Amino acid sequence: MDNQRLLLWAALGFLLLQIWTSWQIDYGPRPQNNTVDNSTGQTASNTAGLIDQSESTAGINNDLPSTPASVDSTGQTSALPAEPESTAEQGTQITVVTDTLRVSIGTKGGDINGVKLVQYPTSIETPDDPFVLMSNEESNFFVAQSGLQSTTADVPTHHSVFTAEQTEYTLADGSDEIRVPLKWVSDTGVEVIKTYIFKRDRYFIEVDYAISNNSGSDVAINQYRQLRRKQVTDDETQSFIYTFIGGVYSTTEDRYSKIDFDDFDDPTNTQTTIGGWTAIIEHYFLGAWIPQPEESNTFYTKSLSSPQRYIIGMQSEAIKVANGSSGELSTGLFVGPKIQDRMAKVAPHLELTVDYGFLSVIAKPIFWLLQKIHGLVGNWGWAIVGVTMCIKLIFYKLSEASYRSMARMRKLQPQLASLKERFGDDRAKMGQATMDLYKKEKVNPLGGCLPILVQIPVFISLYWVLLESVELRQAPWILWIEDLSLMDKFYVLPVIMGVTMFIQQRLNPAPVDPIQAKVFMFMPLIFTVFFAFFPAGLVLYWVVNNTLSIAQQYYITRHVLAEK
Repeated sequence: MDNQRLLLWAALGFLLLQIWTSWQIDYGPRPQNNTVDNSTGQTASNTAGLIDQSESTAGINNDLPSTPASVDSTGQTSALPAEPESTAEQGTQITVVTDTLRVSIGTKGGDINGVKLVQYPTSIETPDDPFVLMSNEESNFFVAQSGLQSTTADVPTHHSVFTAEQTEYTLADGSDEIRVPLKWVSDTGVEVIKTYIFKRDRYFIEVDYAISNNSGSDVAINQYRQLRRKQVTDDETQSFIYTFIGGVYSTTEDRYSKIDFDDFDDPTNTQTTIGGWTAIIEHYFLGAWIPQPEESNTFYTKSLSSPQRYIIGMQSEAIKVANGSSGELSTGLFVGPKIQDRMAKVAPHLELTVDYGFLSVIAKPIFWLLQKIHGLVGNWGWAIVGVTMCIKLIFYKLSEASYRSMARMRKLQPQLASLKERFGDDRAKMGQATMDLYKKEKVNPLGGCLPILVQIPVFISLYWVLLESVELRQAPWILWIEDLSLMDKFYVLPVIMGVTMFIQQRLNPAPVDPIQAKVFMFMPLIFTVFFAFFPAGLVLYWVVNNTLSIAQQYYITRHVLAEK
């Protein structure tokens, strides 16, 4: 039993280490995988599928997807060359303010160059400073670009300049919608009105194109949309907690896949699907382009250098707009927190960006229970306490069996010590005598371990839930715990957890082996230091779980020891 107990403690420690390292491997930032052109000394990226990755001789990146080939009026296929990135300014900035968003739209390209989340402060210390999700500033570069392409006419890309009716829009009291029209007219008679539609209590922005063709001939037009971001820096990651920052997408064949930034130049990323979506995510927030459900799109990624940029996007099939008629294209952009209920209503599988890993089947019910309890108590800290109590109740019988086994083992400690003195270092005889004693007393040496091992997947699932849920971001509990998603700055909870582990250890049968006894003596201290860097919400769970376990184990141990 001594070896089994030590093995169980080691397994728990290894489990915590695996949680830490698996997040680093799966979600942590990776080194950039750029190649260097030896002839020029310039950093370059590989070509990917349909995407034209060439750069101009001036070293300006080509950031447009290649125009899908289509049949022109002569019956021959043609494709216009993609435009190189301009170094010009982003044009006049249009400010849009709703109850959830503060958005900056540039007249150049009609791109979204800035998004601030009004209801999510950057930190507790600055409640009036909204979190910046998107920005065209170098330190936090992340923008949403969109435009049109055609093989037969001049149409506006995200390099084109639009005109706007006004530069400021604010959602008025009693109004549920803001429409921001941007106009572009070609010299050949093609007119495009690009309209952003913002709605109250929404993080979903609609984008509509109204196309009028008076060019004298039919035109084929497709739309593209892409997210463009800088590389991950150290200030965007957290110590001991590694979260994925990169590209994700959903298709009819693969409902959720992740792409690391250093894999953006992989040609296999290019694929065609009906519906789906593409996104760039970080710990609690994301930006995602959402096409129409019935629309066919080609998804693509690419890497740009000087400066380093990563692009994920999609381009639709072309529609035909006859001369003298009009056509429409539309899409949507979700920019906001990873709230599962909201995302599920926007697009199928978008809620999977809250990634619980391979134990989602357990984690989702736990999160559902956490939400329900929060709806009753109104505090996420007490909700965690409630979930812990529910989990403890569900596993009560398993825990009872475990603690009864440990209590019976405790009663055998004097006899085990006697066997140790009798057989000394003769491991074979000691092992046989120990097994005979277990058989005689009807004690299962694994009885205390197996019930606990069964509960480990639940513990891991709760870990993912507490780390991934934006609801716990800046959520207070009591007194000094102002943010359950951050470590306890005064280390009170980790110390309490260490104390509860020590008490539990005293209730368990002491190891006969003096070396094991010394190892167990230091376990509470080791785990206290380890948990000191974990989110307070997770440590709160372990404190409550340990406290309930102590009460249950104390009662059962005294009851079993009193048996004759």
